[in-house]
Amino acid sequence: MVELYFSQNSSMQLPFFPLRSIFFPGETVPLHIFEERYKQLIMDCRSEATTFGIPVYINNELAFGTEVQLVEVVNTYEGGEMDVVCVGRQVFKVLSFHNNLPNKLYAGGEVGFLEDIYDASDDIKIKVLGKIKVLYDLMEEPFKALPLEKFNLYGLIHKIGLSYEQEYQLLQIQNESERFKLVDTHLNITIDILREIDRTKGAIKMNGDFKNFDPLDFKDFKIN
Repeated sequence: MVELYFSQNSSMQLPFFPLRSIFFPGETVPLHIFEERYKQLIMDCRSEATTFGIPVYINNELAFGTEVQLVEVVNTYEGGEMDVVCVGRQVFKVLSFHNNLPNKLYAGGEVGFLEDIYDASDDIKIKVLGKIKVLYDLMEEPFKALPLEKFNLYGLIHKIGLSYEQEYQLLQIQNESERFKLVDTHLNITIDILREIDRTKGAIKMNGDFKNFDPLDFKDFKIN
């Protein structure tokens, strides 16, 4: 079992908005709010300037998630539904869960915030950034080159083909260097698959063409 490192004085109670979605620190989180309990949650966060947690519902459990901050209520509809924009802050581990917080419709619980360890070298960042460019070229998708100092791995996580399970695994990794290693391995596999697909497509296309073969010279050929 991987040992977790929590930030100092990191334990606190958060309202919960469980989802089958994964959000990362710094990510913009657009939400459509329609259930009464979550209308109440958003109104509480708006009036009290508090944050809430989005624990990931996966494998029938809630274990890790991301704290988010309400930024803006974009639209409010006649029935009280809302479109809101939040931003991801810190990754947490769920320490306790209560289906209803006292006098509230929504759930909540105690969380511990994971310490983020920034230990990735420039070399691994350059390597991964280069492979993302290769991936986009193979997919014939535009990719705007990023200067190294502006390269945030979290900003591209949803755009490199990771599975839901891989994203959840990455959410739990505290060492930046280990996150880059996971992405690097994924990119190697994905790029190899795409190159093989391109080779196969080329071979299929060639099978319909007339070919100019170079005949073999059997002048000095012998059977042993």
